Amino acid sequence: MWRRAVGLLLLSAAGAVIGMAASVTFTTDKIGASTVTVPRCTAASLTVLQNLTATTITSVTVGAIPSACGGATLQVTVNNGTTNSSGSAAVPAGGGSVTVTLAVAQAVSATEETDLVLVGP
Repeated sequence: MWRRAVGLLLLSAAGAVIGMAASVTFTTDKIGASTVTVPRCTAASLTVLQNLTATTITSVTVGAIPSACGGATLQVTVNNGTTNSSGSAAVPAGGGSVTVTLAVAQAVSATEETDLVLVGP
């Protein structure tokens, strides 16, 4: 009899907790509080040249970088479908071209992807 009374008491307490959670109201249905526009130093096309040593890509030269991007950091990642490697270099104040050396040379393949990101200035 004692066990039955404790079981009923626990069941009643669980029902009360669930009932209280059902009465919680939300003040908004949005996750973010605001949005921020990210400025760009360029919307122009850049030139990309993979520098090879035998059958591996050792570095990437990016050109036609406008002077508005001067002082930024250029990050490059090369993915050959099996492995990837990246590197970074500073963009000179006047823009122009930058050569980024990869941490690990990547084998040339028929399906390569080269990603560029300018961070800053």
